[in-house]
Amino acid sequence: MHPNRVVLITGAARRIGAQIARHLHACGFDVAVHYRRSAEEAEALAGELDAMRPGSARAFDADLSHADDCARLVEAAARWHGRLDGLVNNASTFLRTPIGSIDETLWSELIDGNLKATLFTSQAAVPWLQTNRGTIVNIADARCERPLAGFAVYAAAKAGVVAITRALALELAPRVRVNAVAPGSLDWPEHAVFTDAERRAIESAIPLARIGTGDDIARAIAFLLDGNDYVTGHVLHVDGGSSLVSR
Repeated sequence: MHPNRVVLITGAARRIGAQIARHLHACGFDVAVHYRRSAEEAEALAGELDAMRPGSARAFDADLSHADDCARLVEAAARWHGRLDGLVNNASTFLRTPIGSIDETLWSELIDGNLKATLFTSQAAVPWLQTNRGTIVNIADARCERPLAGFAVYAAAKAGVVAITRALALELAPRVRVNAVAPGSLDWPEHAVFTDAERRAIESAIPLARIGTGDDIARAIAFLLDGNDYVTGHVLHVDGGSSLVSR
């Protein structure tokens, strides 16, 4: 049996996902780096990590909007070293959807990219995780309870992730723990979702006076994976206190 625990991180090729992969690798996990389109970045990241500890990182592709691909990804990642100890459902789609602009294509893109992917990847991982008393960590959003105007579909998808987290925590206990991290504003998206004025307003309302980073999220995930095995069904807000501020 391969000695190190294996964690599958979805959407891990770039940005926050890549930082999560680097941090968990530094914590001693072997990391399965999932990507959809970012093959070059995923292979480069896996190569970088594998050079530090041979056999410790590998890239896997899948389109998680399809349930069959979710299952194929989990099977490939688990059979890599014959085990799966953790799943981080990080892959996400974030788009503005003002009422009047929402169509079925936008609905599917956001629901499939956030909620469907989380459910079907988790379902496929359960038999492997049960064997090793593994852990699922989902990425929700600190604004689930106080959504931003114009993001109804994204808010619905992430609220669904919270519901899945709590439901699976009950259903899979005691052999598998299921928790979520709820970030606030993180490193701004590369595509222009917010105006400069909106960014300034969001940043000025954060009590800890800065937006979050991938490292903030990665350290929270590491805690839920490995820091306390008596935590399940919990949604850990990592938002600089922004969820405490009324709007």
